[in-house]
Amino acid sequence: MSKFIEPLIQTDDILNITVQTVDPKASAAINQTPATTAGGATTNQSQSPISGFLVDKNGFVEVPMLGMVKVSGFTTSEAKEIIRKQALKYYKDPTVQVRYANYKVTVLGEVARPASYTVPNEKVTVFDAISLAGDLTIYGKRENVMLMRDNGTNKDIIRLDLTSSTLITSPYFYLKQNDVLYIEPTKAKIAANNAPRMQSITIILSVVAILVTAVAQL
Repeated sequence: MSKFIEPLIQTDDILNITVQTVDPKASAAINQTPATTAGGATTNQSQSPISGFLVDKNGFVEVPMLGMVKVSGFTTSEAKEIIRKQALKYYKDPTVQVRYANYKVTVLGEVARPASYTVPNEKVTVFDAISLAGDLTIYGKRENVMLMRDNGTNKDIIRLDLTSSTLITSPYFYLKQNDVLYIEPTKAKIAANNAPRMQSITIILSVVAILVTAVAQL
């Protein structure tokens, strides 16, 4: 199976950060996370604000009592240790948890529920995302799924074969933040969509032929 590589925190990510101590009241102020919405952060259900700490353009989160903490460029595991060291200045033996609040993938095309989905953790596979979208329709092309990934300077387009046993060893088996999967329609779906149009064209041509014949007989 493909090796999972933890994603790095980036600007506009929203993080759930909790600090637990022996005295819950002492760390209560830290855990009162603000409701915020990052640019482009959406869910499959609503546009309501997401509760968490927004990573600003300089890569910092502002945590009550702890101040500004640099987290961009680090994994959530590394950010947890950075925040824990900061918390040690004020609390004894703090326990810190850091998770994404807006880790989003989008599934479009021939699936039952095309939408953007916020997932509970960053370890999400191609199959997980398709399952969230209700699986492919009968018209979905399983052998040629398009993965679009933003690498900052450009967008990569990768073709995936869901029927291939080698998919689970692919470096693209695990999705990254803001990845987009597009399921193309089969030729049968294209033909079905074109049938009414072709029928209309046939009727129009028949009418034109009748009119031409009638005019010629005058």
